[in-house]
Amino acid sequence: MTDVVVASDVARSYGDTVALDGVSLTVGEGDVLGLVGPNGAGKTTLVRALTGTTDAEGTVRLFGESPQSVDRSRIGLLPQSFDPPARLSARELITYYGGLYDHSRETNAVLADVGLEDAAETAYENLSGGQKRRVCVGVTLVNDPDLLVLDEPTTGIDPAGRRAVWRLLEGLTDGGTTIVLTTHYMAEVERLADRVGLLADGRLLALDSPDALIERYGERPRLVIDLTDELTGAPSIGFETTVRDGQLVVHDVSPTEIGRVVDRLAAAGVEPESLAWREPDMEDVYLEIADTAVGYSGDPVDPAELDAGGPVRADGGEP
Repeated sequence: MTDVVVASDVARSYGDTVALDGVSLTVGEGDVLGLVGPNGAGKTTLVRALTGTTDAEGTVRLFGESPQSVDRSRIGLLPQSFDPPARLSARELITYYGGLYDHSRETNAVLADVGLEDAAETAYENLSGGQKRRVCVGVTLVNDPDLLVLDEPTTGIDPAGRRAVWRLLEGLTDGGTTIVLTTHYMAEVERLADRVGLLADGRLLALDSPDALIERYGERPRLVIDLTDELTGAPSIGFETTVRDGQLVVHDVSPTEIGRVVDRLAAAGVEPESLAWREPDMEDVYLEIADTAVGYSGDPVDPAELDAGGPVRADGGEP
């Protein structure tokens, strides 16, 4: 597989603030890399470094060239903040940005892709927040890019619209488009990303497939129970239990064991108000790695060790 994005030891500081601290990664053709992390983790700075819109130390190559040398028609970039001319309609904006390229996609096709056929003649300033973001996504597609870089593409979009954008991106990757995206939606990377990079304090703390990260760092299947009365301690019911944030958590519970847990709670005099069975997911991974790592200091983690399942904590120790 051809590597479209290759970054090695990318670093960037703003005065005394370290935004990126030795980030290295690769993205293959047709792959999706999802970048997640707390606010201020360095996600936007990394996106800007990868696309050549900010200076950075280290090395970045897109299609084997420096970002500044690549034919710009091969790249579609959606910044986190993007304010097109507000009085132009959705159709006029797509047409305008398409006109900046020698070859561009047909406007109606782009409007259909982002679900704005019915709002095509509406001025941008009169669109809802989610519709505005869809216009912005459409603008990045007018040149039919080989590499699509999206900084929080579905922020402000309603759940149905978000899933429509996901389907669009899945279709693009099926056609060979490479995508790098940042997001705060763990379900987004779990569905779209081939690999997920978790950033905190400017460092890449973990890099692997969603399934591999969930298997390694996700919590076990569990039953989370809201109680009618507050517990002073976890009851002994033959399962591992903990009390967390006022809820009783019963670990390693399969769906078929829920009835047995409820019966044993009743025998112990504990009355559930509500309960929910949960499988491990990317949100568990995020909380486990990011919350533990933020604030640590030490040597940067070797990305090769990350891919091999090595240490991922910011101080280089085992999590």
